[in-house]
Amino acid sequence: MATHFTKSLLLLSFFFLCTFPLKTLTFSADQTVKTFIFRVDSHSKPSIFPTHYHWYSSEFADPVQILHVYDTVFHGFSASLTPDQAASVVQHPSVLAAFEDRRRQLHTTRSPQFLGLRNQQGLWSDSDYGSDVIVGLFDTGIWPERRSFSAVKLGPIPTRWKGVCETGAKFTLRNCNRKVIGARFFSKGHEAAARGAGPGGLGGINETIEFLSPRDADGHGTHTASTAAGRYTFQASMSGYASGIAKGVAPKARLAVYKVCWKNSGCFDSDILAAFDTAVADGVDVISISIGGGDGISSPYYLDPIAIGAYGAVSRGVFVASSAGNDGPNGLSVTNLAPWLTTVGAGTIDRNFPSDVILGNGRKLSGVSLYSGEPLSEKMYPLVYPGKSGVLSASLCMENSLDPNLVRGKIVICDRGSSPRVAKGLVVKKAGGVGMILANGINNGEGLVGDAHLLPACAVGSDEGDAVKSYLSSTSNPTGTLLFRGTRIGIKPAPIVASFSGRGPNGLNPEILKPDLIAPGVNILAAWTDAVGPTGLDSDNRKTEFNILSGTSMACPHVSGAAALLKSAHPEWSPAAIRSAMMTTANIVDNQNQPMTDESTEKPATPYAFGAGHLNLDRAMDPGLVYDITNNDYVNFLCAIGYGPKIIQVITRSPANCPAKRPLPENLNYPSIAALFSTTSVGISSKRFIRTVTNVGEANAVYRVKVEPPPKGVTVTVKPSKLAFLGAVKKLSYIVTVTADSRNLALDDSGAAFGSFSWSDGKHVVRSPIVITQLDPL
Repeated sequence: MATHFTKSLLLLSFFFLCTFPLKTLTFSADQTVKTFIFRVDSHSKPSIFPTHYHWYSSEFADPVQILHVYDTVFHGFSASLTPDQAASVVQHPSVLAAFEDRRRQLHTTRSPQFLGLRNQQGLWSDSDYGSDVIVGLFDTGIWPERRSFSAVKLGPIPTRWKGVCETGAKFTLRNCNRKVIGARFFSKGHEAAARGAGPGGLGGINETIEFLSPRDADGHGTHTASTAAGRYTFQASMSGYASGIAKGVAPKARLAVYKVCWKNSGCFDSDILAAFDTAVADGVDVISISIGGGDGISSPYYLDPIAIGAYGAVSRGVFVASSAGNDGPNGLSVTNLAPWLTTVGAGTIDRNFPSDVILGNGRKLSGVSLYSGEPLSEKMYPLVYPGKSGVLSASLCMENSLDPNLVRGKIVICDRGSSPRVAKGLVVKKAGGVGMILANGINNGEGLVGDAHLLPACAVGSDEGDAVKSYLSSTSNPTGTLLFRGTRIGIKPAPIVASFSGRGPNGLNPEILKPDLIAPGVNILAAWTDAVGPTGLDSDNRKTEFNILSGTSMACPHVSGAAALLKSAHPEWSPAAIRSAMMTTANIVDNQNQPMTDESTEKPATPYAFGAGHLNLDRAMDPGLVYDITNNDYVNFLCAIGYGPKIIQVITRSPANCPAKRPLPENLNYPSIAALFSTTSVGISSKRFIRTVTNVGEANAVYRVKVEPPPKGVTVTVKPSKLAFLGAVKKLSYIVTVTADSRNLALDDSGAAFGSFSWSDGKHVVRSPIVITQLDPL
C-alpha cells in the first residue's frame, strides 16, 4: 500500500498549478514595500525605447524602484513596490508573470581519490585537470588569498571570458588572477530587505560582520569553490585532522565567483536570478549552486528563479549542479527538482574522525569529533543529562537553558536538534561544563558528522545516546571521559548515504527521479575564510586555512568539478549528456562490493536516497552511451505536465507550441525511469517508456540489455533487446514496458519498488534505475 506522501504527489502538483495564476497577485491590506520579480515579453518592447531598462523605468516603475534588469536567462526586472503598485504592473499586457522575492538558504581533500580520480591517468589526465573550463560558484564569495586559489602555472585567461573583477570592501583587482578570473556580488535584494522591502522585512547586510564585496565573511563559498576547482600539490589539514595533499576535483579549472548569499541573512531570489543572468553572459561553462528553499515545499518551475535561471543557462549549454538539500531522511525532502538541473545528494567517504565515550562501567561507545584542543587525558568526570528534567530546551542545551550549578565540572549530554551542534557546546562551556556528548535522536539515527568543537565533545548516534542515558539512570554516580583518535582512512563500508541528504520522491513531478546521484558530502576538507573560526560562531576566534564541513552543499561542487573535467575532455557534450555520463556509470555498491546502505536505517539504500548511484569519474569519462535532451524536449516536458504557452514562456523566454497530442512527462529522455500506477487500478497495468541513446564510444558497437526487475509483482521488458550502432548510426531508440500486478505488488516503506536495466557491449555498462510506485489519481 502506498504511503501518504506518495498518494499526495499528484494532488500537490495540481495544487500548485491551480493556486498560482500567473497574472493575478493577491495581497493583504498591508502596503509594505516588497521586492517583486516580473517576467516581461521582451518582443513587445516599443522601438522608441533604446533599451529594456528605459522601457521598464518609463512604463512599469520609477528608476529608483528597479533593482535588477534581466536580459540573458530571463527577460524582465525586479523592483521594490507596494503590493498595489505590483498589482498595477501585472495588468500590463506585456507582463507575463510576477512573483514575490523569497529568501533561500545554503545547504550547508581525500574525496577526489574516492571518486576514482588518479594522477597522470584517466579523466584527470585526459581532461588536463579541467584546464580552461570556467566554473561559476553562486555562494557567499571567496577568500582569495588561500593557496587553493593560486594561479601558479596556469596559462592566460580564456579569451571567451567576458566577466569582470568587481571591487569593494577588502577586495581589489589584485584579488583576481588567472585562477579566480572573475568575482561579482549581488546585494540589491538584500538591501531592499534591509529597508523592509523583503520577506518579513528581515535581515539585510550587516557591514560590521560582512564585506560589501566578493570577499567571503561566512566560509561556505570558499569551501565550495576550493572543493570544485581548488589548486593542488600542497599539504593540508585542519588542526591535524584529514592531513594530505589538498586538491579540488578540477584543479586547473578557472573560477568565477558570484556572491549571492550573505552571512546570517541567506540568499534572495532576485539576486540569484541576476547572478544566473550575468554568469551566462560572462561565459561560464558550469554553474554550482548549493542553495535551495528551506520551507519544505518546492515551488512550481515558473515560480522558482533557480529553476528559471538554470533553464536559461542549460539552454545555452551551461551545466548546472545543485544541492538536494539537508532535510533527509524524510521522504519528499529533495529540493531543486527541475529536470534540467543535476541534483546532488550526499554520501560518506572512506575517512572518519573517531572519538570514544568511555563510561564508568567500562563500556566504550563510538562517535566522531574534530576537537583539537586540550584532551581530557582519560580523566573520568561526572556525567549529567539536563533533559532528565523534562524541559526540552535543557535537553537540547539551548541558550540560557543550563543551570551552572548542575553542569559545572561535568560532561553534559545534549540532544541534537533546533540549534547548531557547535552552539550547544558553547552553551555547555559557558555554564562551566568540561565536555559534551552530543546525542542523535531517532530522526538522525546513526548519522554522524564531525565538528570542530570549542570544548571536548563527541557526537554519538541514537543507539549510543540511548546507552549513555540508560547508564545514567542505572547508577547514582555516573562518570565518563572522551577520547579523540584523530583521522582514520580506509573506512568500510563507504560510501553510505548521509542521513541528512534530501530524499525522493520528486514532490512536483514524480515521473522524474530526484536526486540524480550522490557525491561526497560528509566531513569534507576544503579552504576556509579568515573572517570566522571553523565553527562559524562569533565567539570562535580561531583561524584555519582549511575546515571540514558536511552537507549536500559539499556534495554539489564535487559534481560541478566533475562536470568541468568532462566538459574539458568532451567539449561537444551537452549538459544532459554530461549528467547522463555521471548517472549511468554511478556506483550502487560500496567499497566492500555490497549494496550501498542508508545511514538513517542501516539498511540497503534505494534510488530515492541515491538516485542513479554514487559518482564514479573513472567510468564517467567513457560511458559508451548517453541520454541527450534538447531544449525542445524540455519544452515538450513542460507541455506534458500541463503548462500552457504563457507559463512555459516564463521559463524558456519564448512562446511554446505544444504538440496537438499532449506528450507524456515520463517520456522525457532521462537516464532513469519512474513508473507511476494508479491505486484504483486492480490487477495488471502497464506503462511504456521511450528512450533514445547516443553512442559516444567506439563505432560499430553492439549493446545488449540486462534487466533486474523489482523483486515481486513487476515485470520489465525492453525492445529491442539489442542495439547495433553500425556505420554512421549514432542514435537508436528502444521501449521499456513496465507491467505491475496490484494484487502481487510488494512496495517498501517509501511506497515504492526498485529495479534497473543496463546496456552493455562487453566494455561499457550503461545502467538506469527503475522506480515503481502507486499514486492516487486527481
